Amino acid sequence: MITVLKPGLLMTIQDRGRTGFRHLGVAQSGAIDSYAMTIANRLLDNDDNDAVIEITLGLAKLQFNCDSSIALIGTDMQAKLDDTSIYPGWTYTVKQGQTLTFATARNGFRAYLAVKGGINCERVMNSRATDLAAGFGGTTGAALKENDTIPITPYSKSWPKLGAISPPKRSLIRLHPSIHTQLLSQSTLDEFCAKSWQVTPQSNRMGVRLQAHTNQLAHSHSLPSLAVNPGSIQLPPSGEPIVLLNDGQTTGGYPLLGTVISADLYHFAQLKPGDSINFCYVDLATANAAQAKLNAHLQQLAIALKNKH
Repeated sequence: MITVLKPGLLMTIQDRGRTGFRHLGVAQSGAIDSYAMTIANRLLDNDDNDAVIEITLGLAKLQFNCDSSIALIGTDMQAKLDDTSIYPGWTYTVKQGQTLTFATARNGFRAYLAVKGGINCERVMNSRATDLAAGFGGTTGAALKENDTIPITPYSKSWPKLGAISPPKRSLIRLHPSIHTQLLSQSTLDEFCAKSWQVTPQSNRMGVRLQAHTNQLAHSHSLPSLAVNPGSIQLPPSGEPIVLLNDGQTTGGYPLLGTVISADLYHFAQLKPGDSINFCYVDLATANAAQAKLNAHLQQLAIALKNKH
């Protein structure tokens, strides 16, 4: 069992999320960076979909009440196991009574902590992911708070020191074309791609809100609600785009500027307020090639781990 001594800005239990329930209005939830989660689990020979702890910004502290082995992936939060510094991308052995602390995130926003055997909370709709808006999943249906306990299976055997490299970051985010080109006009979409956009402090797991120094994307269009997904980029009348993320709603009535390709969506896990990004539209072949490259990264890791001895 793990006890939360300090939860920081936001700490939740996540897996890949819920699929097959959007027609009921159930959000996907799950780790925003599913690749970091997968890499952490593979370093421990867990199932790819075993639940992990998603830590936002840092400033958190956990106490292990049993032996375990862990893997830490994501941004560097200057983590320490008791008084010993530990680093993202590696596995570590944890003894009963030790504390894991996180300072402030460096050059990113989120880290993912996997434990050997995964987190043992109950599944809701085939997932352990915490849905913060609906109030289910995880251990209590809410963000972890001080004195919460996280059920894990003790693991006292030795585990090898293993490491992995995360896929590189991108600041130019690739998009599938908008389905509302005629409504918004091609000049509006061109202007969207020509600007550099900054992440606002109003961003969260539901979506990343963007702003620019000069913005001429304001509009008065209104349309019936349509299905949206993580990666859909809504354009409210204010002209300030919203990139929907894992906890985002399932329908919306704003026109869409486009959809982030699946291979680039995980980058939003590390974007913090004030960070800048740009967008460009790509064709399906480019999107498929980008996804194949990410899949190859994970496959290379699987081969390396299989031959680690």
